[in-house]
Amino acid sequence: MIKHIVFFKMNEEGKADNIVKLKTALEGLVGKIPSLLKLEVGVDFNGSAAASDVSLFTVFELKSDLEKYQVHPEHLKVVELVKTVTSERHVVDYEV
Repeated sequence: MIKHIVFFKMNEEGKADNIVKLKTALEGLVGKIPSLLKLEVGVDFNGSAAASDVSLFTVFELKSDLEKYQVHPEHLKVVELVKTVTSERHVVDYEV
């Protein structure tokens, strides 16, 4: 199994609305990308300066499935949104 985790720090302008937009867009990928086995989006309630605003947790069977996800047209649409509403993005990919 492949786990793909992403943490997003949002731009301050329009932050609350953009968190909702991003969460909705990410959750909208469910059922559209065959290789995506599980997807979970979390919104931070801590508010710590060290915290990210949004987290994405996804699961794939194989590394090649993650690669297919990354170039899938539906995922690429979300990537375009991410570029406009976030200031930072951190990723961890690992195999279990």
